[in-house]
Amino acid sequence: MGIRFTVLSSGSTGNATVIAYDDITLMIDAGLSARRIEELLLEREVSGENLTGILVTHEHSDHIKGLGAVARKFNLPIYANEKTWGAMEKALGNIPEENRHHFGTGEVRDFGSLRVESFPVSHDAAEPVGYCFYDGKEKLSVVTDLGYASDRVMQTIADSDVFVLEANHDIEMLRMGRYPWNIKRRILGDMGHLSNEAAGEVMSQLMNGRTKRAYLAHLSREHNMLDLAKMSVREAMEDRGCFYKDSEFKLCETYYDKPTPWDTVGDL
Repeated sequence: MGIRFTVLSSGSTGNATVIAYDDITLMIDAGLSARRIEELLLEREVSGENLTGILVTHEHSDHIKGLGAVARKFNLPIYANEKTWGAMEKALGNIPEENRHHFGTGEVRDFGSLRVESFPVSHDAAEPVGYCFYDGKEKLSVVTDLGYASDRVMQTIADSDVFVLEANHDIEMLRMGRYPWNIKRRILGDMGHLSNEAAGEVMSQLMNGRTKRAYLAHLSREHNMLDLAKMSVREAMEDRGCFYKDSEFKLCETYYDKPTPWDTVGDL
């Protein structure tokens, strides 16, 4: 069947993604209320009781808001690196010791037949990470909340069939927006978020014969729009000599208020 996934929600109001393979079902982050996460799971015919565990990228509230409540309700293990555990511990409330798992940055773990690799990203959090998922044939990379794509990031996510990649903002919309300058500077900086153009530059370097789709994620509701993000990413790729047909590669959308359809890595 291959690796299946759905982005339940993506953006500054909350983030959660589900990855399924054989009898393993992992959720990345739980950045909405527990009730809303349950609603989104049910829209994709998943019960919290079916989850194998929750992987955490970092401790910001739009990634852990419902984490403690969901983990307690369904008795789920939580996987995060040591610094992230330290930064989010108070916000989670009581988590039984047997459900507290350390997943070190750069570590590779097997969940059944699904291999998961954690890798460091550049963001203003304690020790933020992204994740790659492998089944021996196909590869899915999920990378958001990064100010720039380092060589380490590029090497780790290379040769993915599908990407979930941040395209947070349009630079001019952000510069002209209502945020105070210190917030704008944070977003634009190396510890902030990828712009549409930066996402296009990343994709232009990653595109190869096996790359099928890129889901543009973590779009700002204030400083971006879906159509603008797709147009800007495509233009940035073409400016760098990366031309493609929609039949060969697709830029796909994620949403803050509804889940994406189930997708299977490797399918055209």
